[in-house]
Amino acid sequence: MQTNLILRPIYLLILLFNTVFIATGCSQKISNVKDTVELAIYGTPDITKSRYEIAQLPYASTYAKIGEHSQIFMVLALAEPALGNKSKSSVTQLKWLSSDNGMIITEEGRIVKTVNLPDGNLVNTYSDQPDPLSLGLQLSSTPTHWQRAIDWQPGYHSGYTLNSVFTYQKPETLYVNGKYHATLKFIETVQVKELNTSYFNVFWIEQTTGNVVKSRQIIAPSLPSIELTPLKPFA
Repeated sequence: MQTNLILRPIYLLILLFNTVFIATGCSQKISNVKDTVELAIYGTPDITKSRYEIAQLPYASTYAKIGEHSQIFMVLALAEPALGNKSKSSVTQLKWLSSDNGMIITEEGRIVKTVNLPDGNLVNTYSDQPDPLSLGLQLSSTPTHWQRAIDWQPGYHSGYTLNSVFTYQKPETLYVNGKYHATLKFIETVQVKELNTSYFNVFWIEQTTGNVVKSRQIIAPSLPSIELTPLKPFA
């Protein structure tokens, strides 16, 4: 019974397609309906760019995948010094913009704020301690514990304390934008004090530079993860 309920909308869409095919005989209309059926069943396809297309753009760029939504392409709209805390005095804040005006703001690969995302937004991130990502997780001298606070929406969620522990997992080679990257995989275990819950972030960092090659971050306890894959770095 459950299977029938799930498949019924698909059968209706296929029936609609066949009806248009018989009634019109118009290849253009058939193609349009077929696209609509495929979109309803499979969703919007991921956006991908060739290495040539990425190189031709004068902007830094990144892929972003938010929860179960399709992968999108974002370009760097603005780069400016991070403000607000002494620990951020030498950190550059990057503002990535999508075609539908969604924005993801990062500092050293960490998502610190979002705007106009479909499921909710990280409103603010603040800490008096430097993010270990900014110090280089590949260095033995970098602290493995970090504390910060965040605000997020929807709802009124303000000043929640997050305690992080970074754990090295293993080396991995990633293929990004036509290049192989030797990376070190780190897991960030995040505990949310007020909610008595925890979750995990994953960072793949360049072995020599400590730059984030790829990440999967849950930006707030009730929001979906965001996977970022930088393509053309900011220089």
